[in-house]
Amino acid sequence: MRNIKMIIQYDGSRYKGWQKQNIKGSTVSTIQDKLEKVLSKMTNEEIQVIGCGRTDTGVHADNYIANFKTNSTAAISEFKSYLKLYLPEDIVIKDMMNCSERFHARLNTISKTYKYTIDNNDFCNVFMKKYACHIDNNLDVNNMREAAKVLIGTHDFRSFTSLKAKNGKSTIRTINHIDIEENNNIITIVFNGNGFLLNMVRILVGTLIEVGKGVLTPKDMKNILEAKDRSKACEKAPAKGLCMLKVEY
Repeated sequence: MRNIKMIIQYDGSRYKGWQKQNIKGSTVSTIQDKLEKVLSKMTNEEIQVIGCGRTDTGVHADNYIANFKTNSTAAISEFKSYLKLYLPEDIVIKDMMNCSERFHARLNTISKTYKYTIDNNDFCNVFMKKYACHIDNNLDVNNMREAAKVLIGTHDFRSFTSLKAKNGKSTIRTINHIDIEENNNIITIVFNGNGFLLNMVRILVGTLIEVGKGVLTPKDMKNILEAKDRSKACEKAPAKGLCMLKVEY
């Protein structure tokens, strides 16, 4: 049996996230479901695609990593051609390759990088509206950078996740770096860490936006982090501004 690795780019606007919904009779459209249906049809096998992680409804990805196992002897070029023909235009296979039988797209992950894009112009740029959150308040990027420094390192990020406390899952994660850049009123926030909790990046961004507006101060971020209380952080930023950029193994 072969193990095949895929590098996937997708526009998440039309999809309910990455993970398929195991609901009887469900017509919910997800990235994983689309891939599995096309690959299963090609190979005449029941293909299970393993993704590097979940992305929320409406979130995008540039270099999403996934793998699947198959008995098919088809060449990689045949897989690429078939997927290009039958996948919708908003899901693209950038590359495919045979990989080690032991490779697992989720379990072997070392770090993930996400980018959040904010359009901080007075007007909403029509060419960015699907991929950026428009904020017409003039955001103080320097204050946002100061607040972000508090988040670097290993912490309990319970304040910044939609996970219920009774879930029992550890909320301790490590953020390696957060880079906030501004160019022509377009603000990008890039997060790199060993893993991210449910809605974590979007809640962090939502809170950083409130710092940028002056509703919160950089010092407030430390208090919110230490509170370990979801109600202390702000609303999560819209999904459309978030893109999974890279996964490292």
